[in-house]
Amino acid sequence: MTCFFLSFIRNSRAVTCAVQENKTPFDIEQSADDRMEKSVDSIRNNLNTVRTGRANAAILDRIEVEYYGSVTPLKSLANITTPDAQTIIIQPFDKNIIDDVEKAIMSSDLDLMPGNDGNCIRLNIPPLTAERRRDLAKLVSKLGEDGKVALRNVRRDTLRSIGKLKGYSEDEIKSLENNVEKMTLKHTTDVDEVVRKKEDEISKV
Repeated sequence: MTCFFLSFIRNSRAVTCAVQENKTPFDIEQSADDRMEKSVDSIRNNLNTVRTGRANAAILDRIEVEYYGSVTPLKSLANITTPDAQTIIIQPFDKNIIDDVEKAIMSSDLDLMPGNDGNCIRLNIPPLTAERRRDLAKLVSKLGEDGKVALRNVRRDTLRSIGKLKGYSEDEIKSLENNVEKMTLKHTTDVDEVVRKKEDEISKV
C-alpha cells in the first residue's frame, strides 16, 4: 500500500511538471493577466478599508471576531449600515458577542472608540486632522507600492515561464514578452489610478 501511495505521488508530480512544461504562450499570457487582475483587485479592496472622514462600512472588512472558538470576519456576524455620512451602525446577529465585537474594533488600527448600548455598536467617524491625513496618505502610498511589487513579481515569474518555452520562434517569444510588458504597464497604471482616487478622497473629506 505504501509503495502504491509513493508511486501515486511521484506520478502526480510528474504529471504536474509535464502540464507546467507544456504550457502554451496563450496559457502563460492568460495566467499572467489573471494574476495581475487579482493583484489590482486586492489593492482596491485594501484601499477600501482605509478610514477617511466619511462613514464607509468597508473599513470593517479586516475586522475579525472570536466566535465560538473560530476567528470570523465581522461582516459575516453582523448587519452593518451607514445611516449618515458620519455614522456606522453594527448590529450583531448574535447579541451575546457584542462585547467581543467592541473589543475587536478597539484593538484594531481604526483608531475609533465604539459606543455599545447592548444591542448595537455605533461608530462616529470624526473629521480627519491634518496629521491623520498625512498618515493615511503614507499608508495609501505604501499599499500602492506593495501592489506594484506584486505586479513585478508576476512579470518576473511570467518571463521565466516564457524562457522555458520550446518549439517557438524567436519572434514569437519576443512578441509574447512585449505583451507581458504592455500588460504590466496597464495594470501598474490601474494601481496608480486607484491610489490617486483614494488620495483625492482623503484630501477632500
